[in-house]
Formats: sequence, C-alpha cells, structure tokens
Amino acid sequence: MSHPKTKIDLKNNEVVFWLDSKIYSLESIYNTAYVFLDRAYVFLDGDPEKEIEVHLKGKEELDGKKLEALQGEFLNELLNFLLRTKIAKRNKKIREYIIASALVSGLPNSFVSPNEDKETKAGWQDDPLGIAVPWEEKNQKPTGKKR
Repeated sequence: MSHPKTKIDLKNNEVVFWLDSKIYSLESIYNTAYVFLDRAYVFLDGDPEKEIEVHLKGKEELDGKKLEALQGEFLNELLNFLLRTKIAKRNKKIREYIIASALVSGLPNSFVSPNEDKETKAGWQDDPLGIAVPWEEKNQKPTGKKR
C-alpha cells in the first residue's frame, strides 16, 4: 500500500490528502474524523465510491512537520478503526451468544422452564425470604398492652 497523495498548505494551516474508498470504509473515516475534532477542523469531500478527500486544518498554528504528523496520526487512528471493525465483525456471534446466555441466566426459573409443574414455580406474589414485609412489621416491638 502506498502513502496517500498529500498536499501541505502552510498558508491555510492544513494538510490535504486523498483516501481510496475501496481500502478505507466511509464509516471508519467518519469515526477517525470524530476523534480529531478537538485538534483540527476536519473537512471531507469526494466520491464515497472512489476517493475521499480529507482536509485537516489545525486549530493552532502548525508548521509543515506538525501538519505531516497530524496526517500520520490520522492515518494510524484510521487503521485502528479498521482493525476494530474487522475484529467486531469476526466476534459478533460470540458476543451475541455471551449476551444471550447472560440474559437467560438472569430470568426466573418459571420463565426458563415452561414445562415445569405449576406447584414448583415461584410467582411474583410469593415471598419465601420475607422481603416484601414492611420494615415496621419486621421490627415492631411488643408493647405488652392488650387492646
């Protein structure tokens, strides 16, 4: 892979480069641009089917080397997003399985095993631990007086 075509414009304090849309997805370019919003003004242009033109205009005055470094950081972050996207797609089924298992394990037994005998199912009204008893009733002290 070759380095993208680049133009450094010191007068406008920006670096302009072009990215091949077949290599870099538009979603990854957007995500990368978002990361750079605190350091640079980001402008995107071009044909999403062919080539994306990226303008990074420094929010501070930058010299040629710093503009080049800004482009390099952008490209590194772009590769980071591409890799994360690829790993996320590869691990999608595993994540879905883990989440489904966690959600099912949190269900009461009456939802997990619909074929169980009704007598063994605990309903929402059952309170075997006495949790639903109000605090006053649990901690009421006998007064010794009868009414």
